[in-house]
Amino acid sequence: MQLDQLVSFYKAMGDTTRVRILAILANGPLHGQALAGKLGVTPPTITHHMAKLREAGLVYERRDKNTVYFYLHEANVKRQSQAIVGVLDRAKSGAGDSLFADTDAETRGERGEENKMVVESIQVIRSFFTAEGKLKQIPAQRKKKLIVFEHIVRGLKKGHKYTEKEISDYIRQFHEDYATIRREFIMNHYMYREDGVYELNPEEMWAKPENQRK
Repeated sequence: MQLDQLVSFYKAMGDTTRVRILAILANGPLHGQALAGKLGVTPPTITHHMAKLREAGLVYERRDKNTVYFYLHEANVKRQSQAIVGVLDRAKSGAGDSLFADTDAETRGERGEENKMVVESIQVIRSFFTAEGKLKQIPAQRKKKLIVFEHIVRGLKKGHKYTEKEISDYIRQFHEDYATIRREFIMNHYMYREDGVYELNPEEMWAKPENQRK
């Protein structure tokens, strides 16, 4: 991860209210009014903080009719939190000088690729989703397609059993071609289907965008 992006992440986290927002969203999505009520602040204050968190890739939003719900992007929070460990590891190995001499340099090796994926995921999501959370089009490139599908599937509840209609209606919030995306969920092991009932697979089974060639 580039150092300026790492700094942006910690700037976004460097506010008590924003940390509290993430802690609340860890228990499930909420709309702005609900967040404002829980925190005892005004809705414009929530709007300000959500813009910062969204910019850092820590939250995303989805619209249900006229209401916008905010979700914690747990995977990005974890990846960006771990990125600082990569900086420290490089410093220990003697690479610290070159790291700080070139703030645009990507970390190398497995951890560096993992951190780079965070930045790419944010860019793909911004490119393929509208501000209202609608998917503009299904990417042709497999790597970008998996990033998009993972972004969508993270709004589903672990351990919950869904009917085919429920999954179709959920996907339709993002894109009209729910049948194609529903099949992709199965093909890429995000979900499994048995007797018309759908359920999320463990995350370890999901097809991983970072394992795909660009």
